[in-house]
Amino acid sequence: MGFILFCVSPPCLPHMPAAPDRTRFSARENAIHLVPALPLANRAETGQHLLPMTGTSSTASPLFLREDEIRRGIELLYFGHSNLTRSVDAILAEQDLGRAHQRALYFIARQPDLMVSELLALLAITKQSLGRVLTELVERQLVETRPGKQDRRQKLLRLTAEGAKLEARIFEALRAKMASAYVQAGQGSVSGFWHVLEGLIPEQDRQMVAALRDHG
Repeated sequence: MGFILFCVSPPCLPHMPAAPDRTRFSARENAIHLVPALPLANRAETGQHLLPMTGTSSTASPLFLREDEIRRGIELLYFGHSNLTRSVDAILAEQDLGRAHQRALYFIARQPDLMVSELLALLAITKQSLGRVLTELVERQLVETRPGKQDRRQKLLRLTAEGAKLEARIFEALRAKMASAYVQAGQGSVSGFWHVLEGLIPEQDRQMVAALRDHG
């Protein structure tokens, strides 16, 4: 009978020796476990999916416009973003908030005294949806509004002390994930990653996105 090696501590992955066909990893507790390997046909039903010992190759093919290469980029973007956002779900659940609230908190933190119309453009959601999110954040005393300095009909948004504290906690969880990925990839790859993502942003929106760095 073959065995599957379950390794919980992610840092151990790069240092493990080459594994036989049925040696795999799964994060659970800080320990290594041997469990019987199931036939390939049965693994999908039990969650035993083969994972490479040393990670996937990160080198793009010179023919990077082929369908396989495009699909791989889409898949990596999807799973990377999904895991990044899931890293803060527990914090949001504690506060009975959702990801829409988190995105609003993030951008208000980036640009204190952000106008409602500017936040609407950043989030690209309907006024009705944004209205519900802002109402809940204000009622929870996480966001406060104030009239504009020149046009008092405008509503300027700013985090309260409690809102800033919560946003900082959420950001720390995101920062840890991103920093770990950045360190593994290296500076050159991070720059390339930024260039690809910038290319996905419509040209008319790039100035709006670049302005976030001016406030950071």
